Amino acid sequence: MDITLKVNGTPRAADVDPRMSLLDLLRERLGLIGAKKGCDHGQCGACTVLIDGRRANACLALAVAVDGSEVTTVEGLAEGDDLHPLQAAFIEHDAFQCGYCTPGQLCSAVAMLGEPGPSAVTGDVALDPELTPEEIRERMSGNLCRCGAYVNIVKAIAEAAP
Repeated sequence: MDITLKVNGTPRAADVDPRMSLLDLLRERLGLIGAKKGCDHGQCGACTVLIDGRRANACLALAVAVDGSEVTTVEGLAEGDDLHPLQAAFIEHDAFQCGYCTPGQLCSAVAMLGEPGPSAVTGDVALDPELTPEEIRERMSGNLCRCGAYVNIVKAIAEAAP
């Protein structure tokens, strides 16, 4: 099937098998290897990308299902040599160790910072809560870090939060 999508601001066309995941399209066909294949079941978040500005596990999204969408990977967060504020904060706070989960953590955090409203840990669900460390941990809970860099990930996100 022929599909077209905008990846990191660039229009891309591809002929894909209807069963191909977005992750496989990005990594194997488009050469964008930032998003990682961790569990291939949507449980670890290493493959998190933004689809039309919303975070999604690329291993669970079929490439044909995102036809016409705008996809942003970790490679598309920086503007030229200028890092995204979250990327800079991750470096400043040493919010990664092996780095395998970092692309997914970054994409998830970028989207999370733009998602208003309560979470499962919000005390008063009628309010848009302050982004406390507890809120950040809850909102990032779909992204696992095998190295345990969570403390620094939370600090980096808190620093980059508006």
